[in-house]
Amino acid sequence: QVQLVESGGGAVQAGDSLRLSCTASGRTFGDYAMGWFRQAPGKEREFVATIAGGGQWTYYSDSVKGRFTLSRDNTKNTVYLQMNSLKPEDTAVYYCASPKGRNYSVRSYYSQRTYDYWGRGTSVTVSA
Repeated sequence: QVQLVESGGGAVQAGDSLRLSCTASGRTFGDYAMGWFRQAPGKEREFVATIAGGGQWTYYSDSVKGRFTLSRDNTKNTVYLQMNSLKPEDTAVYYCASPKGRNYSVRSYYSQRTYDYWGRGTSVTVSA
């Protein structure tokens, strides 16, 4: 049974940084891509970033590109989302996710429908 557990959320001010973590269990972590999504109050859940199983590629949404960095440590079964220069519009619940399969198209990793396993989320609040 695959389990994903996020941590690291909190309340910060605009311009601050936070690092979210997501630790996985239940299968060989490094074989699978991981993704982060977020859902702001009253809005649909949206793609944030994704990383290959071996870490050889990462992709970001335009809204976070240049401010967020996604990385992974396969020895610790953990992915990290470093969030810098946070803005009030980054306020959301952040979810990590992973698909059942491998080798999807790049475009597929932007879609939450590709992901089968989800964590419960960690809340990030950025005040102006």
